[in-house]
Amino acid sequence: MGICGYLGEKVAIQTRPYFRGQSIHRLDAKGRLRIPTKFREVLQKHYTDTLIVTQWGPCLGAFPLELWDQIEQKAANFSLVDPKQQDFKRYFISSAQECPFDNQGRILIPPVLREYAGLGQEVFLAGTLNNFEIWDKGRWDRQMEANREKHQEIMETMATMGL
Repeated sequence: MGICGYLGEKVAIQTRPYFRGQSIHRLDAKGRLRIPTKFREVLQKHYTDTLIVTQWGPCLGAFPLELWDQIEQKAANFSLVDPKQQDFKRYFISSAQECPFDNQGRILIPPVLREYAGLGQEVFLAGTLNNFEIWDKGRWDRQMEANREKHQEIMETMATMGL
């Protein structure tokens, strides 16, 4: 517990199993990525110390194994004849790779996923609560510029959703 908030009331720090924050890292020549300590702490405190990494739009999504298991359980019940459900499994599920940590707190991102996300040496990690995203830094910058241009639209959409 830390002291923070209104009139020094005690509040728990990082008690929820959420990935928050952003950081810039470098991939080494073998494609290994050091995961920030704050993300590792979430995994170690709330989950097992393994990530599932998959295609996620213009970047990669990294999921704790336990949350990924929930996604797979739902996807296992998808229709075998619904084209959209099959497309989802081909795109999202089939690209998933288990990425355990080495002794230095790094994961090896497989070449096929590095190529898909266009990962160069400079990589941007963005916590998005239940998972985190792994971006090529240049792609991240372009995405944020596009988001700034449609900021008002994004905020209005969130307001209609009750946020």
